[in-house]
Amino acid sequence: MSERGAEFFGKWITDNVMRGSAGADIISVAELTTKLFADAKAAGISEDEIEEEIGSAYEAIQAAINGPPDFGSD
Repeated sequence: MSERGAEFFGKWITDNVMRGSAGADIISVAELTTKLFADAKAAGISEDEIEEEIGSAYEAIQAAINGPPDFGSD
């Protein structure tokens, strides 16, 4: 297992999603997932190395954009 993949993902999310103006629509999540994997490849990190630590990169990016689920805390 690779902690390196999880560390790369965490930094990437901070730099590309949290500081960006990405919307939560499906197209932007798909585009961000493609960018994540391209940036990881350039850094010598495989898609598998990231996903074995965080699970689905697509779902993790979507969660980072949307924040934690709101279970009706009214």
